[in-house]
Amino acid sequence: MTTRTDSAIWSGLFTISPDSGQTLQAQIRQAIVAAILDRQIAASMPLPSCRILAEKLGVARGTVVLAFQQLVDQGFLVARERRGHFVNPDVLTTPTKPLARQDNNAPGGLDWKARRRINATDMPPPMKMENWIKSSYPFIYGQFDPGLFPTAEWRECNRMALAVLEIRNWAADMVDRDDPLLIEQIQARLLPRRGIFANPDEIIVTLGAQHAIYMLATLLMTKGSRVAMENPGYPDARSIFRLAGAEIDPVRVDSEGIVTREIPSNSNFVFVTPSHHCPTMVPLSEVRRRELLEIASRNDQIIIEDGYDSQLIDEAPQQALKSLDRTGRVIHVGSMSKTLAPGLRLGYIVASADLIAELRALRRFMLRHPPANNQRAVALFLSLGHHDALVRKLSTAFAERRKRLVSAISAFLPDWNATDSAGGTSVWLEGPQGTDSEKLSEAAATRSVLIEPGARFFDGQSPPRRFVRLGISSIAVQHIEPGIRELATAIGRRPAAA
Repeated sequence: MTTRTDSAIWSGLFTISPDSGQTLQAQIRQAIVAAILDRQIAASMPLPSCRILAEKLGVARGTVVLAFQQLVDQGFLVARERRGHFVNPDVLTTPTKPLARQDNNAPGGLDWKARRRINATDMPPPMKMENWIKSSYPFIYGQFDPGLFPTAEWRECNRMALAVLEIRNWAADMVDRDDPLLIEQIQARLLPRRGIFANPDEIIVTLGAQHAIYMLATLLMTKGSRVAMENPGYPDARSIFRLAGAEIDPVRVDSEGIVTREIPSNSNFVFVTPSHHCPTMVPLSEVRRRELLEIASRNDQIIIEDGYDSQLIDEAPQQALKSLDRTGRVIHVGSMSKTLAPGLRLGYIVASADLIAELRALRRFMLRHPPANNQRAVALFLSLGHHDALVRKLSTAFAERRKRLVSAISAFLPDWNATDSAGGTSVWLEGPQGTDSEKLSEAAATRSVLIEPGARFFDGQSPPRRFVRLGISSIAVQHIEPGIRELATAIGRRPAAA
């Protein structure tokens, strides 16, 4: 334990920041707890008095008093009359020395690569842009705009979910069940917008759309299963199906979506993103929707419909395939990531009741159920109308951003072809022959412009490299034109005069 002087230790331990997302009281508690668990404060050393510490930190004395009292209640500190606050000796009896790290590369170490049964790390890696929020021009897909996030409304719903009676509703182990209020809100608020009307036993909550797709692949697919997929298409879904042992049948996409007549008759499954195709954003035409359902029925195929970018209000909204299904062979996967927040990881599956029952049994062995407190907070968010208001706000904002982006591309990148479809949160770009989007992405990043190369969306060993996806969900409208001007400069084209 330390023998440093009081002034040295306290100046090093109690550092608070007004820019932190935590309250001053929480920061003080965190600093003391960390110091105790790291053995930086001896049990015989009194902490500074509340008055002295408050003066040192420039906070109200009551803030320090409340922090100390909570730590006493939690057993980290003990208050000794006329002597002050001390570390509880019982806390220091808990061993904290980390176990020695095993060196798997040492002689005789296990070769985990040889023992694995699936090759997850061999699949195409995801796009990782950890510092996207610091970029001046983040044309990336799937992130949120802090300026549009409903902070006050979300905090309200979380406070409501933390009420004593609400905690009793969600704190218990729900085993394989979901929050009934959330199921009710999905049933009444989200699905009817897509023309889907389902019973509660036909809905299950998931940790986002990818978790939903993974569970379906685990439950329904095996080695030798064949999955027809759009090409280009959703890369992570393709990888999930391959991890399940399935083989991919890539199917061409045109201006009407997947070319249904080219779907192989021996495919067991068809995976589609009909609302807004990933990544071109074109919707599946009404004629193709009917054809797809007829083909699937004739060939006894299961359709997995990912409602990709479907929650926003479109200028010409279309019903989900699930709403047209009369045979029960369409499985609908939905997500709230694009409207509320991608970090929330909350989605759902709509399917026949017997399939949902099997998925509940499978999910129980994976994670039992998604966190019930998050389910209740989202249920309240939906029930209070906050989500409907957010959808209207986002739809208006994204429509303006998409219009501005297409206009900027036309002005500064005239030899690039933009697929401009109503709705959605990205624009698909095709560059001139010889374009290398990977190198362009690196060059653009040096100018604080983040773009997503399109090769990863194509199946095969030699995908075309002239495609780029530009997201609009996280870039402010006033930054779009300057960002495209910078991108044009990175390409080597001299921007035209404004």
